[in-house]
Amino acid sequence: MFKIGIGPSSSHTLGPWRAAARFIDGCIEQGLSDKIESITVLLYGSLAKTGAGHGTDIAVMLGLSGEDPVTMVPESLPGKLEAIEQLGAITLKNGQRVSFSRQSDITFLFTESLPFHPNALTFLAQCSDGNNLAETFYSIGGGFVVKEGEDTPATQVDPATLHYPVHNATELLDVCNRAKLHVSDVVAANELAWRSESETRLAVLNIWNVMRDCIYKGCHTHGILPGGLDVHRRASSVNQRLLTGQTYESIDDWMAIIRSGGTSFNYILDWVSCFALAVNEENASFGRVVTAPTNGAAGVIPAVLMYAILFCEKQNDEAIIRFLLTASEIGSIFKKGATISAAMGGCQAEIGVSSAMAAAALTETQGGSPAQVMMAAEIAMEHHLGMTCDPIRGLVQIPCIERNTMGAIKAITASQLALQSDPTQARVSLDGVIKTMWDTALDMNSKYKETADGGLAINIPVGLSEC
Repeated sequence: MFKIGIGPSSSHTLGPWRAAARFIDGCIEQGLSDKIESITVLLYGSLAKTGAGHGTDIAVMLGLSGEDPVTMVPESLPGKLEAIEQLGAITLKNGQRVSFSRQSDITFLFTESLPFHPNALTFLAQCSDGNNLAETFYSIGGGFVVKEGEDTPATQVDPATLHYPVHNATELLDVCNRAKLHVSDVVAANELAWRSESETRLAVLNIWNVMRDCIYKGCHTHGILPGGLDVHRRASSVNQRLLTGQTYESIDDWMAIIRSGGTSFNYILDWVSCFALAVNEENASFGRVVTAPTNGAAGVIPAVLMYAILFCEKQNDEAIIRFLLTASEIGSIFKKGATISAAMGGCQAEIGVSSAMAAAALTETQGGSPAQVMMAAEIAMEHHLGMTCDPIRGLVQIPCIERNTMGAIKAITASQLALQSDPTQARVSLDGVIKTMWDTALDMNSKYKETADGGLAINIPVGLSEC
């Protein structure tokens, strides 16, 4: 559920990036890479309609070039693109140079869509020996990629190898009750199928470090977001106003100052909103973020976790690990029972799922029972049902950035409600709301599924700033 990468979109940037890298890896494995003379990329459906605003073409070129979104320095991106443009060629991972033009070798098929998923792209490689290769990939949300013919993402393991195979919330709650475990305990046990406990802990804390660094950078960067909408960054201004001239030299000092500022409702509300804005302004600027579970919703979970660390008692590394493990399990259940792709389900699949994940995670770290954890996730999603995805000009800016603040606040509210409630009295289950979300997604008009063909995308004059 949590992948370190570069914005602005997990399904339209990170997914195509990974698909391009997989295609080249496949060419190398088949011994074709040294013979490639040209590469053509076809973008279908939502990738075509909002790909330019989401940087899909940029991601494809970087993936073909062998760049890694986890390790590439975001500030180096403009220079790498300029080099490709000036050279008129891409240097593949194996050193082979292939002529390439963004304008002529990437085709946006605005009126075509493939049936498996709206986010589809095909790579065509022409080789000197006539042994050409064509492969189609689907970016199914959250940076997950499926190659045509595959049933699941390549990282999937056999459920039989897991300590506690879980497919839905009912099964998860049953496991927790029978084994007397927290949700995070179940996840920790299952993660042993991939790595050791110590490796998981280090990886989870590294995810938090990237989230924290993203918040900090976003809170200290001024300017206008790229893309032509002239949207001004706000997090830095909010940060300055709330700190009232206090100085600091490190992230830890900054966090200590925020913590010492009090616990009034307005103060906490302003900071939670600031944290969420900061992350998604970085995301919109091709900065380093963590998909949570997507890039478009990347600000919700970091904002709520930062809230827990700064304003709730007894928040340490153990609590951070429990928070992120719990959030990941809830996100996984939504992915299994519905979708985390806005191109499939609208924004309820992104902001709604991230809010549910954050609500559940906060509830666990605040001492909630597994039933209260499920209840918090249900409440958060219930009040995001039907949310459309209608980004203006296909950019992950309006209304995406502000929606992260709303998702974070709803998550905190949902957690508070669950902690003060008796889950046995609840009338709506988490599985019930997940099914409802999927039913709603299937009923939703395609123009509200990340196509920029409806909603705000067609009713707000292009160039009008949101602030």
